[in-house]
Amino acid sequence: MTEVSLDTLSAPAPGADRIIMTTMKNEGPFLLEWVAYNLTIGFTGFVIFTNDCDDGTDLMAQRLEELGYCSHRPNPIRAGDNPQHKALLRARTHPWVQRADWLICMDVDEFINLRGGCRTLDDLLDRVGDVDAVSFAWKLFGCGGVECFEDIPVTDQFILCDEEEDFANGRAIGLKTLFRNNGHFQRFAPHRPRTGSKETASAIRWSDSGGTLHPVDQIGWRAWKGFSHEYARLHHYSVRSLESFLVKRDRGRTNHIGRDQAEHYWSDMNVNRVRDDTILHHAKRAAPIRNALQADPVLGELHERACGWHRAKIAELKERPEWADFRGWLTKNKLEKKGPIKQRDY
Repeated sequence: MTEVSLDTLSAPAPGADRIIMTTMKNEGPFLLEWVAYNLTIGFTGFVIFTNDCDDGTDLMAQRLEELGYCSHRPNPIRAGDNPQHKALLRARTHPWVQRADWLICMDVDEFINLRGGCRTLDDLLDRVGDVDAVSFAWKLFGCGGVECFEDIPVTDQFILCDEEEDFANGRAIGLKTLFRNNGHFQRFAPHRPRTGSKETASAIRWSDSGGTLHPVDQIGWRAWKGFSHEYARLHHYSVRSLESFLVKRDRGRTNHIGRDQAEHYWSDMNVNRVRDDTILHHAKRAAPIRNALQADPVLGELHERACGWHRAKIAELKERPEWADFRGWLTKNKLEKKGPIKQRDY
């Protein structure tokens, strides 16, 4: 594998043309893998909003800003506020966002798996044609029986997931949308941008991940009937390991802040029906960039500190008496179903 250093790796230019907007709290152990992966497939910058971080995620984002890879903004919230919606509202006036050609709201547990011979966003956009927006449907990845947190790339660890079309539940086909910053969209939302007038909406060309256009007024937050995944699928590692899920539950959700992430969430999102390792060839290409970022003395130390905080938080949560029944239930329900796992190649 070719080694890369930050001295030879050019940082994206500020205001570059393909920007991810995201909000984070205590995601330090997973940040560098996600940044490296998205740089590899063709994103050119990140606008990262953080709130109430204890593990140094905010410090990592600040260091990434110093290196030129992202723009970091605090995202202060009040009790009951929705962190993700607050961040997206604030993002509208951010100079990187205003100058971008393409935008997407995406979380650190989401990875676009380019398919059908696509290696970069350029390939994808060439395939889908002249569109204003292209949506990607989730493919849920479960814990795969992994109980303990390890500092190993998420894309390497978790390869059991949902079926390609026979979705596990109604939550399993949520969308995220890459859209042109061309004035057609008046508001940003977690799954899709919002249009203005009906006249504006009627002119928008919105496609699935196979280039098939769909009426804008029929698009919600989930994939529609006949949705094509030919050129991309959004791999969603929403639970990771059993131990990391404890930390996620304690942190709270970035969108539906008042909803507890407990047994019901785990049952919906921990889907382990088939094996899909097709993202690994992209992850392999991203590994030199991840290693280079982690070799930065500041980022490397902050990454190790975040992993240490994560382990300490897991230990603390395991000692909480009120969580004993929940931990026991998780242990008994690590896998969605028993039996042989089918291999799928897409």
